[in-house]
This record gives sequence, C-alpha cells and structure tokens, in this order.
Amino acid sequence: MDKAWFGLKGIRPVMLLLAALSLAQGAAVIAQAIFLAKAVTILFDKNPLVMAWPPLALFFAAFAARHTMIWLQRRTAGRFAEASGASLRERLLARLFERGPVFAAKEGSGKLVTLALDGVDRFRTYLELSIPRMIDMMCVTILVLVSVFTLDVISGVILTATMPILIGFFILLGLAARKQADKQWRSYRLLSHHFTDSLRGLQTLRFLGRSREHGETVGKVSDQYRTATMRTLRVAFLSSFALDFFSMLSVAFVAVGLGLRLITGSVGLEAALAVLILAPEYFMPVRQLGSDYHASLDGKEAWGAMRSILSTEDEAAQQTDSVDILTGSGSTDNAKGDGNALNITGQGTIRLSDICLLNEDGSARLDHISASVEPHMNMIGIVGASGAGKTTLLSLLGGFAEPTSGELNVNGWALAGDNKAEWQRHIAYIPQHPYLFSASLADNIRFYEPEASNEQVEWAIDAVGLRELVDGLPNGLDEPIGEAGRTLSGGQAQRIALARALLSNRPVILLDEPTAHLDIETEWELKQTILSVLQHKRVFLATHRLHWMPDMDCVWMMNQGRLEEAGSHKQLVARKGGYYHLLTGMTEGGDGRYASHGQ
Repeated sequence: MDKAWFGLKGIRPVMLLLAALSLAQGAAVIAQAIFLAKAVTILFDKNPLVMAWPPLALFFAAFAARHTMIWLQRRTAGRFAEASGASLRERLLARLFERGPVFAAKEGSGKLVTLALDGVDRFRTYLELSIPRMIDMMCVTILVLVSVFTLDVISGVILTATMPILIGFFILLGLAARKQADKQWRSYRLLSHHFTDSLRGLQTLRFLGRSREHGETVGKVSDQYRTATMRTLRVAFLSSFALDFFSMLSVAFVAVGLGLRLITGSVGLEAALAVLILAPEYFMPVRQLGSDYHASLDGKEAWGAMRSILSTEDEAAQQTDSVDILTGSGSTDNAKGDGNALNITGQGTIRLSDICLLNEDGSARLDHISASVEPHMNMIGIVGASGAGKTTLLSLLGGFAEPTSGELNVNGWALAGDNKAEWQRHIAYIPQHPYLFSASLADNIRFYEPEASNEQVEWAIDAVGLRELVDGLPNGLDEPIGEAGRTLSGGQAQRIALARALLSNRPVILLDEPTAHLDIETEWELKQTILSVLQHKRVFLATHRLHWMPDMDCVWMMNQGRLEEAGSHKQLVARKGGYYHLLTGMTEGGDGRYASHGQ
C-alpha cells in the first residue's frame, strides 16, 4: 500500500467504505461457492431438480450481491479519484503559476503541460484501480482463506504456502516493470516536450529550410517512445503469464489433493467442491492487482512527479504568517481586493538583502544583490548587457524564483509563503514573449480582469495603439486570435500584453523587454502614453533600450549577475561608470536612437 495515499483529502472514510464493501463482496463469494457446491451435490446424488432450486436461488442472490458490491466499489473509487484528480490539477496549476516562467523554462513547458493533462488523468486511473484492488487483497483473500480452512485444512495449508511464492514473483516482476515504466514515462515527456517545441518553432524551421531534418528528429524521438512502450508491454505480459501460471498451478495442487482424498473418503463432495470453487477466488485479488499494476504504473510515476513540484508548497506556507505586505498590516483582507485602492505609489519599501541565486552547477545567476526601493520610487529601470541578469532579477521580484541565500522584503515582511502569494496577486507580469490564448481579442485583454467592460477594453486598446488593428478586424473585439484564430505579429502580441497590464487593477507591473518586437519609432510613439498610464503604479522595467531611463526614478545597472550601480539616470551618467559606458557604447555603435530621446 502506498503511504502517500494517506496524504489525500478524504481518503480514510473512502477506504473504510471500500473495506466494508470488500468484506461484503468476500462474504458473497463464499456464499456463492457454498450454495453452488450444495446444488451440485444434490443433483449428483440424483435428487429431483426441485430440491436444488433453493440453493440455486441463494447462489444467484449471492452472485447478484457480489457484483453489486463490485459496482459500488468502482463507483466509490471512481468518484474519489475524480475529485482527487481535479483537486490535484488545481493545486498543480496554482503551484506552476506561483513558480512562474523561470521554473517553466527550466522544466520544459511541454513536460509540464503533459503532466497537468495526461499526468492527472493517469493519476485518476491509478487511484481508481489500485485502492480497491489493494483492499480486496487484504479483505477478500483473508475471508476466503478462513472459509477454506473451515472446510478443509490441507487445502488451506496449500493455499497459504503458495501465496508468498506468487507475491514474490509479483514483486520481482513489478520492480522490472517499474524500471521500464520509468523509461517509458521519461520518453513520453520528452516526446511531448519535443512536440510542443516543434509546433512553436515550425515557422522558423520552414524559414531556415530545416523542416525535413527536424522531421527525422521527430521520427527518432517517436521511435524511442515506441521502443520503451513495447518493452513495458513485454514485461507486463510476462508478469501476467507468471501470475496466471502459478495461481493455476496452486489450484491444480488443491484439486489433485481433493481428488485423492475424495477417493479415500476423507473429505466430502460438497466441501471439496466448495474449496475448489473458492481456490481461484483466493488468488483473484492478487491477479487483478498484478494486471492493473501495469495499467496504473504511469499514473503512479506521474503522481510522484507532481508531488515533487508540490513538495515545497506546504513548507513555504508555514514559513511566514499571512499579512498584507502592501500595507504592512497583519491581515489579508485586502489580498483579494482592489489593488489600485492601495496607495503604494506613496508608500511601501522593497529591500533586497545580499541575495544570491545559483545554478545547479554552482555558478551565480545573481551574485550578492543588495538594493532598496523607497516609497517615492515608482519607476525602476533595470538595464545591462544580454545575460547580465535582468530577467532573473525581475523573476525574483515577482516571486517566480527562490533565492539561494539572502532575503527579499516588502514593507518589512519576507516574501515567502502566503505573503508571496498575496504579493503575486497584485502583480501584472509581461514576459518577453507573451502568450495569446485561443480566444477573442477582448478576452485575451481581459486576462487579469475577466469582468472588465467593453468600454474599459476599448480604453486599453487606445492606450497601447491597437485601434488600427481592431478597426481592421472583421469581428472587431470578438475576432478569434491565438493558435486557433488570426495570427498576430510579435509587436501586436506585445501590445495586447501591455493592454492586459493597463486594464488590470494591479499596482505592481513587471515589464521584461515589453517593446522588444517594436521598431524604435513605434516604441517612441507609445512611450509617453504608457508612462502616463503607468504613473500611478510601481513599475519594474527590464530593457536594452536606454531612452526609457531618464523617466525612471531609479536605474539598476546589472553586470554578470551583480548590481553594479544604482541611482537616477543623471547620477549614473555623472559617475561615468558602467551605465555611462553602456550608454556611450550604444551611441558610438550606431544605436544612438536608443539613448538620444531621453537626453
């Protein structure tokens, strides 16, 4: 029995109910065997058929009761598995959103999507099959064995002696099957991840003329999964054969012994028939468990992968008390309220204290970062060369990455557990490559505010310069976009993401290269509008384009994971340090447009 079952909500009453149904099923199996043996004995003694009707009627009643218990077991286990699967998927998705894009990029979005969809379905199958089978093996098997001992002690001894052998082979073959299932599950996740990446990069592959070569790679990955599946099936068939063979051999030993003792008269016909009917039923739960073990093994592996993702969930929740970190009070009443009602433009302090974030190989992604955002600082720019750590720092501020050491505080409260969850409810995050859902244009813009009116959506559209696009669409705001709808350019997708952030009532906006797909002239046209709309929000802007920096209250200059400089645009230019050299380097390199607008 898997100890992790007891961590599932509501498992104990379900197991008690299943155990009661299993005991009732075992009693029906015994009654079924006894009444059938009695009816056959009556007919064997050449008695009239009418004398066999009462035991036959009781046999059919026991038969009906048995299958009713089985149906109730399946229904109970199925409902519990459905509820547990839905709860697990909800927790998993919430955890994935909490851990953010850094974790998704590390694990692979294709793998995580497969886990949330197919993995949860397989987990439901695992619960639905494994729990009733395990309980049957404990209840039905013991009841049948006790009844066999009351009918014939020698047959009971034979059955007792052969069961450990059967279970031993089951364990050995189960270990082999698990090893193959692990390989199959890894191959399946690789295939799904590869498929997702292929879909995303299909246009790029065609543009570069590498689609045929990539098709061969897809074929190789698919063949790896096919090979892993066939190896798993081979072990499964071998396991089923072994279980059937040894159970059949055990029943044969019992039958031979009963036959010899029938000849000598040391056992009665009715008792011998009852034992012979019960012998296969004794092994049935083990055989069913062995058969379903392979069908549910993928679900067990998927559950293990999901538990590893959720493992830090409860630990993080216990690290801090729940407080309103935006105001510094000890209540979370405002956590789900209107974020814009919290005047964080005039209050609130964010402090980064000696934060380090290491890669798995020990190299530093963020190296001893210490900085503070004072209440008067609304606009914070994060600049630096490619790979300097801008996106990583932004992910840390959003609570999407956990520091290896150091601490991130908001209004004096550590950003962890419930505090982090509350902080994230007040954040709108725009990544470098925003995702467009297969929905209408309006619904995509309403991502953070599903109840927003069309007038509010129109306002956001005008603010980010999407009016020309909307007016040119046949269905206007109701035009389907995303994978199943109209394809939009990268710049248009970024504008939609900006509209989402503008429409939200979230007071903190994280922008990671929000205008990377726009030409500099279009970006400049949008700049003043965006700055005006975001002036009452706290904005963290990571960008390569330095013409934004004069409008920032504070600029953080990143270099190889370190915070090299911090201050206003004028202060950093006057210091003539790394920021100044980055600015002059862009100007001398022919990218003067990136700096000239703000000077």
